[in-house]
Amino acid sequence: MIQYAVKILVTSVLVVVIAEAAKRWTLAGALLASLPVTSILAMVWLYWDTKSVEQVSELSYSIFWVVAPSFLFFLVLPLLLKSGLNFWLSLTLSCAVMGGAYFGFVKILRSFGVV
Repeated sequence: MIQYAVKILVTSVLVVVIAEAAKRWTLAGALLASLPVTSILAMVWLYWDTKSVEQVSELSYSIFWVVAPSFLFFLVLPLLLKSGLNFWLSLTLSCAVMGGAYFGFVKILRSFGVV
């Protein structure tokens, strides 16, 4: 149980630090958010739990292949916001576009035997 509390605390603190940095300086928040913090934490927690470098390696490899569709989110969101749509609708549509891209991309990767 302590292990889960540590995971939640560390992960939460990082998200809050990124959000607070973005309030003061957007570029700092963007730099921190662009780091693969979630992926690194997931790898650390996975290794901590399993001590398996094979599982960490597989996770890293899989993350590499599915990063590309997430870029669509960061392209579509500002375009929708600048076009005048409200934040929540823009966020929802951007997530939907990204979700569709993930779905299609994973199907393509599977057809080539990559994932």
